[in-house]
Amino acid sequence: MRSRLLPLSLAALTLLTAAGCSSSGSPAAAGPTELTVWIMRDSLTDGLVQRFEADFEATHPGITLKIQIQEWDGIGQKITSALASKDAPDVIEVGNTQVAQYAAGGGVRDLSAKTAELKGGDWIPGLAEPGKVDGKQYGIPWYAANRVVIYRKDLFAQAGITAPPKTRDEWIAATEKLNTGGNEGIYLPGQNWFALSGFLWDEGGDLAVKGSDGKWQGALDTPQAAAAVAFYRKLQALGHGPKDSDEGKPLQAEVVAQGKTAQVISTPGGAGAILKANPALKDKLGFFPIPGKTADKPGAVFTGGSDLVVPEASRHADAAYQVVKELAGEKWQTEIAKEMSYVPNRTSLAGVLSGNEGAAAMAAGAVNGHATPNSPNWAAVEANNPIKQFLTQVLTGADPAAGRRASEAITKALNSAG
Repeated sequence: MRSRLLPLSLAALTLLTAAGCSSSGSPAAAGPTELTVWIMRDSLTDGLVQRFEADFEATHPGITLKIQIQEWDGIGQKITSALASKDAPDVIEVGNTQVAQYAAGGGVRDLSAKTAELKGGDWIPGLAEPGKVDGKQYGIPWYAANRVVIYRKDLFAQAGITAPPKTRDEWIAATEKLNTGGNEGIYLPGQNWFALSGFLWDEGGDLAVKGSDGKWQGALDTPQAAAAVAFYRKLQALGHGPKDSDEGKPLQAEVVAQGKTAQVISTPGGAGAILKANPALKDKLGFFPIPGKTADKPGAVFTGGSDLVVPEASRHADAAYQVVKELAGEKWQTEIAKEMSYVPNRTSLAGVLSGNEGAAAMAAGAVNGHATPNSPNWAAVEANNPIKQFLTQVLTGADPAAGRRASEAITKALNSAG
């Protein structure tokens, strides 16, 4: 999955709307209303798109949908251009961590008044929080995905481990047992900043914090960050992961496919890549939520996924909201979650994934989901990603002041104009 900073980036110019409601909801002209909806490539199957379109039009007489599939490449600029225009799509799927960026331009409608009707109190936090900017709900949570631990059931059994760990201490103890006999307890590359972020949130810290003056301050030089890194270092040492690269170098699925690795942190979809590289591991892979500090709560995870927004320039705002309401509602959340193995937007719907082991583990972890700092400039941080550099430096002992330097880089990026 794309994190929507990583796995999930989003959005373009094609604007077609017929007469319907004005953006204030008052009639603009007689006749049917045509709504343009932008959905990202691979967010839904063709079958889901067709079923939703047919169902919506049947239950909303007088409204027709034009669902346009958008490509990931260059989508950010397309959405920015569309939101700045006078003629925009009526509903747009955007990455959950991108809402602040688009809201900052003033082209996204405030849907705060609709949160109660949409069961906002039940939304998973990793989608709801980044959709809310300065107290206003611009992005409506749609679907999510997050990392879990993919593990080798057979290697766990050989090590005498009868159940997946639920706490950090249990996780370390189990991984130590697995890191014997030529096996690797866990493959954790040194620059997996998504994993570090979860450990940091568990410690009560964050990647950056916003002061009362509205300025952001990087927070990798705090006691909480030191505790998170200490756990990361301890876990990473129980495998052979490189300290100077991320999950893509080498591809961690290919590492696990070699047959000696007991665990890896990944989205559940990573299991498919492992099995493609080594079909002999079929029926040997299992999933569990990243363990937390205590057994009553899973470890914090980065939540990637999508929100739905309604542009201010939509000429059919009331009808557009109906599309959002349906896509974010129980019926379609259930169908989409089951068919796409996504985490639904509501915590109370996690049970719909009970028959899918990987997705169920993902949903269990999603209740402690978080997003990156809610700044329109977050993309500038990821451009050079000082968090990755920080991890390598602390794991190798190369720079005793790594936390301060990384915090300064984050502070500068988040407070830069433009």
